[in-house]
Amino acid sequence: MPVARVVLDSPLPQLDRLFDYAIPERLATAVTPGVRVRVPVRAARRVMDGFVVELAERSEFEGTLAPLEAVVSPVAVLAPEVWALARRLADRAAGVAADVLRLAIPPRHARAEQALPKSSPVVDAARSATPLVEEARSAVSKPASPIPGYAPELAEAAAAGARLVVRAIPAPDAWAATAADLAAATSDRGETAILVVPDLRDVRRVLGALAARVPEDRLVRLDADQTTADRYRAFLAARTRSGLVVVGTRSAVYAPAGRLGLLLLWDDGDPLHHEPHAPGVHPRDAALVRHELQGGALVLLAHSPSAEAQRLVEIGWCRAIGFAPRRAPRVVPTAMQLGGDRLAEQARIPSSAWRAAGEALERGPVLVQVSRPGEEARAGSGRTAAELGRAFPQARVVLADGEHPVETVPDAPALVVATRGAEPVAAGGYRAVLLLDGERMLARESLRVTEDALRTWSNAIALAAPDAPCYLVGVGGPVAAALAGWRQADVVSAELAQRQALRFPPAVRTATLHGTAAAVEAAIAAAGIPTADVIGPVEEDGGAVRTVIRFDYRRGAEVAAALRTELIRHAIGRRGARRDEPSRRPELRVRMDDPEPFVGERPGVGRMER
Repeated sequence: MPVARVVLDSPLPQLDRLFDYAIPERLATAVTPGVRVRVPVRAARRVMDGFVVELAERSEFEGTLAPLEAVVSPVAVLAPEVWALARRLADRAAGVAADVLRLAIPPRHARAEQALPKSSPVVDAARSATPLVEEARSAVSKPASPIPGYAPELAEAAAAGARLVVRAIPAPDAWAATAADLAAATSDRGETAILVVPDLRDVRRVLGALAARVPEDRLVRLDADQTTADRYRAFLAARTRSGLVVVGTRSAVYAPAGRLGLLLLWDDGDPLHHEPHAPGVHPRDAALVRHELQGGALVLLAHSPSAEAQRLVEIGWCRAIGFAPRRAPRVVPTAMQLGGDRLAEQARIPSSAWRAAGEALERGPVLVQVSRPGEEARAGSGRTAAELGRAFPQARVVLADGEHPVETVPDAPALVVATRGAEPVAAGGYRAVLLLDGERMLARESLRVTEDALRTWSNAIALAAPDAPCYLVGVGGPVAAALAGWRQADVVSAELAQRQALRFPPAVRTATLHGTAAAVEAAIAAAGIPTADVIGPVEEDGGAVRTVIRFDYRRGAEVAAALRTELIRHAIGRRGARRDEPSRRPELRVRMDDPEPFVGERPGVGRMER
């Protein structure tokens, strides 16, 4: 009988490898690569779940192999391409492959499995190294169709599997239309497109744009807002077919796709893309690695590039593509010249912007972006909405923030007060946009303060109607000039140069080490990090310390391997401790490329959370 090589569903680093098991005769026909199984683990003295990664003719283990205990389900849920990605990402992040698989494979739902046809690619016998896919639509050899608003080079480069950083057209939901056009072209070639967006509202926007371009039976939605059954059914659909368009939030980047033609991330600098679960891999990094493994086009689409995307352009790994020549948005940097108007002063709006808002209200909706939600003194969205309501008593006031989510507003006069990232889309676009609290946003303590401000302002400006004035209040200098000329990449490039001089990410990679002082010091020594690239230690509760180390990208694999070895060493050393002993606490924890030490607030403040 062949041998089953199994990855265990365990977060323990010492168990992060493939284990060989004998296949009992009673399970011979049920054990195929990708199925869930239950196996005995002698070291843990219990039975654990896992996935069959592959079958082998023999084992290198010289002793007697333990037999598989059971096949949990005949459905092969672990695709070869997903396993390869999980293994590579876990190694890159000094993490555990099972943690990545937990993000990639939704919890099992038995009824959804029972609805599958008896003869299905995920139920049939073992798949070969090339994943089985359905008979895709014949790919017709013809030139790539141009993407509206862009030069033909975008469609051609995407069809050729290029790596692209694309500036989105600054118009309401134009980014969603661009993503849908690229995905539809990919689906027409019989290949799968995966579109990853920050939040649920963006999922709905993209699905709305796709509705007129891709048949409904080729659309797959994968996000945390779905029921367990719906998400598992969607996952199985992606697992069994090609030529699909998969749309979802962070974990959609791991969707199975044997014939991957497009991986697109919208607004990769959005903090909601940050993965809080171990090993904390950003979907942008997952997409970069997946592109290396599977090919297909890689597209980072945004109005204002992230520092990471700008770095990829400057080192020549990605190609930058802008939209076709057109008039840039009308951005007017405005100082706080209030002209003695008491209401204008209370609402933090200069007199020129105040007059423009009044005139625009006669034609349609006006957007007022503020930095913070709630009723905070002079700065909160609720306080601003109340003040504007008194100033414009005839206007309807709409409040949009994390507690009051509003996705769209009609093409009718209204003052829409929204926190950054929570702005509704207005039918026909806003007749004016007022960006308040600029000086407050730039005063935050964060490495990414300028980059984040440019991104949120750009996204709000892109909601304006053609030729609508957009007032940036309280900001001057290079940032205001770049936004007025729609040259955000210039400022981001300058920011990147400063980080290179200071050896801050993304110019270098980082790892955050938590644990006892001795364990952290040993890990730093094992990784060979010089003193100049060690930030800390900082004492934490319970006597632990936190230290950030920096290292060049070329040393990434070496440093990750050394830190992983240290994690395994400490984990094995704790096995004999009693459960009530303090020594059972982890002596060392590692988070590679952790954004937390470099940001000054919780990601997604004022946003519609997942």
